[in-house]
Amino acid sequence: LLAFLAAEILRGRKVVMFPEGSMIKDRSVLDSHGNFGIFSPKSTERRKHHRGSAVLALTLDIFKRRIIELNKKGDVQRIQRWVRALDMADEQQLLARANEPTLIVPATITFYPIRGEENFLSRAASLFSKGVPRQAMEELLIEGNLLLRDTDMDIRLNPPIQTTIKWRLWERILLNRHFQKISSLDELFGLRDQAEGYTDRILAQFISKESMNIRDQYMEAVYSGMTVNLSHLASYVITSLIKRGHREVGNVEFHRTLYLALKNLQAAKGVHLHRSLNWPDKYRRLLEGDCIELDRFLNTCKTAGLIEQTPDSYRFLDKMFQDFTFHEIRLENPVVVYSNEVSPLEAVRQTVEAAMERAATVSEQELASFLFDDELRAHAWNREHFLTEANREINDKETATQSGAPYLLLPHEHVGKGVLLVHGFLASPAELSEFGHRLCAQGYSVLGIRLAGHGTSPCDLKSRTWQEWLNSVRRGYQILSAFADQVVIVGFSAGGALSLMMAAERPEKLQGVASVSAPLDYRNKKLAFVPLVHGLNKLSDWMPSFDGVKPYQENDSEHPDINYCNIPVQALYNLRIMTGQLQDHLPQIDVPTLIVQGDDDPVVEPDSARHIFNKLATQDKALHWVASKRHGILNEDTGGTCALLSDFIERVGSDSQPWSRHTPPPRPTAKPVYAILDDAVVRGPDRPCLNFLGKSSTYSDVSDMVTRAAKGFQSLGIQKGDRVGLCLPNCPYYVIAYFAALKAGATVVNFNPLYTA
Repeated sequence: LLAFLAAEILRGRKVVMFPEGSMIKDRSVLDSHGNFGIFSPKSTERRKHHRGSAVLALTLDIFKRRIIELNKKGDVQRIQRWVRALDMADEQQLLARANEPTLIVPATITFYPIRGEENFLSRAASLFSKGVPRQAMEELLIEGNLLLRDTDMDIRLNPPIQTTIKWRLWERILLNRHFQKISSLDELFGLRDQAEGYTDRILAQFISKESMNIRDQYMEAVYSGMTVNLSHLASYVITSLIKRGHREVGNVEFHRTLYLALKNLQAAKGVHLHRSLNWPDKYRRLLEGDCIELDRFLNTCKTAGLIEQTPDSYRFLDKMFQDFTFHEIRLENPVVVYSNEVSPLEAVRQTVEAAMERAATVSEQELASFLFDDELRAHAWNREHFLTEANREINDKETATQSGAPYLLLPHEHVGKGVLLVHGFLASPAELSEFGHRLCAQGYSVLGIRLAGHGTSPCDLKSRTWQEWLNSVRRGYQILSAFADQVVIVGFSAGGALSLMMAAERPEKLQGVASVSAPLDYRNKKLAFVPLVHGLNKLSDWMPSFDGVKPYQENDSEHPDINYCNIPVQALYNLRIMTGQLQDHLPQIDVPTLIVQGDDDPVVEPDSARHIFNKLATQDKALHWVASKRHGILNEDTGGTCALLSDFIERVGSDSQPWSRHTPPPRPTAKPVYAILDDAVVRGPDRPCLNFLGKSSTYSDVSDMVTRAAKGFQSLGIQKGDRVGLCLPNCPYYVIAYFAALKAGATVVNFNPLYTA
């Protein structure tokens, strides 16, 4: 067979060989001395791996060297004899093959996860066959699930091994003598079993020894190519604890050990991690034990009766300590199988054992640094994941040039306070980067968090929910808290709304929250149709080739170097839901709060600020108006917004009086007349404003009526600069109409002096 395979290789074909020789169900490939060896179910004892690949490659390389030497000597007769024997086209073909290196490519296949649940094949076998052998049923369950269920099969082609040998002079002499006696590849491969004479036996022993060395090389490469997953790490931790005599491990210790091992392996060389261990979205909250991959592993262990989970620990049940046969182990104790699978990987063994030692003493700052690294990895992964040909049409329209990655700025001289910056909808952390560096220069630790789906591709944002945005803020707060004794959250636009929602959760160390241009309502009334378009898009999801009625909407951004140019309708829908949820959170905020709003914001309805302010439960609050027709007043530092925020950050958490009472009054600025009413509403929304015929209206009531009337005037076509004459009796409706006309942008003309208010 080997001679036949060698001839096929010389003709240009490739050969696939399996050195294990059979299915190694327990994945135990190391003996007690750390040498490679496997259990043979036929002989019921451990044996070495097959070395057929090594013998084939080594002998074939010997033959190639012989052909090259014959060519150098000009022995055309012998070369032609080999051309005929191998049924090759001509001498050139044989010489070309002889000059090619002989390579063994070690390949590794890793299946994940291992499942032992019932499937179609096992049920069918039980239904149509009586008394299915246990071994057959085990294979139907395990291999059946590999075929029928969602299973990852990672195939890794490791660096090739070249079998070229440097022959010593006396060895070449022996080899030449042997070649004088052979006329076929069968005779060459028969040297090991049919050695005649002393010289042939020496040559056979040499080839045998070299083949074992090559066998060990490619087996080490095969097992080092294993794709490591979370079940591997968890299983190795458990088996290591059992070897140390433990029957239980604390939840916090177990989760920290896994997380530390994972993070250190990400930086290790020569270890191949499953994509779920390189994609933070897949192992989020592993430290808290709330991780999909961990849940799947634990469910498998619980189903097998191996582990019991309590509120504070994981207990290893008696079954974990039992021995099972070669054909039972995968079903009865997959933990041992997973652990055996990574045992040949020294880097994994050392990393896991080091993590077990560090879990109890690791600092919060070290964990926070790892968590921030996850934020960087998540940005890089999702950016690459969504910058594909399938999304090219949308991505090619994007103009953002600034980095969308989060940043953590730690000052040399720290004042003990940290600032969490939360960017707006469609933007990225770069939106507040300049302000963040200013704060860092003042001694604050600063974290610019990236909201999920932002800073990568609109296609990424399309798949996200507002809860994921809020979770991004929570993670940012957790990271920053490790580097600061006090924390202040500053958010812009949608980031301002998320900041307020985060403050409503009352996390530890929070000293204050500042919201700039946060929305409750929007100037663009077309947003009212977003739920309808979103519903139509969802309705079309069942059509694979149809991407919705209107999946994206173009965005005319103030800062195209930062923001997306295409808005996913799905994201707009989530934005509306989030702003709707915001109102329920405002009464829960009990820390000093600063609300900043541009008075002529083209995106957010300016009245949003007043409504947010009024719903805040905290009495330590302030509302600051900025004269601006732009939305990005923080990014552009309009009206001293950055200085105002810096002053707020400095004051909160200090020993001074509440922020709202010690805010220096702003310098008078030119305001339209209707803004006087808005100021009065802020100062006393529930104070009486008008009394007419026994009915009293508060400043807030009158302001709402003015706003509705102004929208009515605009719907009638009244534009900025128009002259409007009012002919109304001297009653509250005149006052409302007067301020409404001004708010709509018109100039009021009192053409009947008798009715002058």
